[in-house]
Amino acid sequence: MNNQQSFSDYLQLEKNYSPLTINAYVNDIRFFQEFILETFEQDNLLEVNYPQIRNWIVSLSDKEISNKSINRKISSLKAFYRFLLKTKQIQINPLSKHKSLKSTTKLQIPFSEKELDNVLNLIKYPDGFDGIRDKLVIDLFYATGIRRIELINLKMQNVDLSNNTLKVLGKRNKERILPILPIISQSFKIYIAERANLEVIINEDCFFLTLKGVKLNESFVYRLINNYFSNVSEKVKKSPHILRHTFATHLLNNGADINSVKELLGHSSLASTQVYTHSSLAELKKVYSNAHPRSQK
Repeated sequence: MNNQQSFSDYLQLEKNYSPLTINAYVNDIRFFQEFILETFEQDNLLEVNYPQIRNWIVSLSDKEISNKSINRKISSLKAFYRFLLKTKQIQINPLSKHKSLKSTTKLQIPFSEKELDNVLNLIKYPDGFDGIRDKLVIDLFYATGIRRIELINLKMQNVDLSNNTLKVLGKRNKERILPILPIISQSFKIYIAERANLEVIINEDCFFLTLKGVKLNESFVYRLINNYFSNVSEKVKKSPHILRHTFATHLLNNGADINSVKELLGHSSLASTQVYTHSSLAELKKVYSNAHPRSQK
């Protein structure tokens, strides 16, 4: 078994990473190995040194790959060399003293409450199954902050309408229970009735399906969100992640405790949730400006 295969097994069995994450990590390692072979005529990753890695970083930068993307590739490499160190295949990690490249964080702009109201209540959805499913998908993103892959992988057996809850499988196979609002629960019941009338159901265990009875894919869900929000919003980015961002921002703006939002989002650390607080800070500044006696209203 080669190093990359054993590394892939390690990520799956010990780290519980998702198939998409594992694939990205392994691809990064493979591309790095191709670079080392082409540039230094060396194919043994156990003998790589930091100057060679730095050379790879420079080559990526020369291709105008963003610092953020380069840092992600280096993270894959770091994980790989930590694995080699752990399994005693190397004695020194060549990336032990590497510092991440500086990168600017793009501000994610959430949808406004008016935009959400418009897309949920004013625009016309297609008649029948497609329209009922599409509206429920948007409703569920906004009502729970669920990730796109979590929505796609939602199972029929994990929808508990008697308790108004969903069980979702998050990153690293971490399960969490999400509450759903009674109004959303009613939409679930309508969708389930329409789903039962599909002529063919291929992926029986999956909750959300296409009209052909197959599981949704990531591109389908992205297009769904982008298409509907293009009718009500002029924002550049209109994606499932922006809806997740909107869910968190609106909760925080209305006084929700950040630790509770963290649990709902399925974050492992509070630092991940804090990226959503910038809009709440803007709201606080607005309230402060309107309320303080010395503010020039």
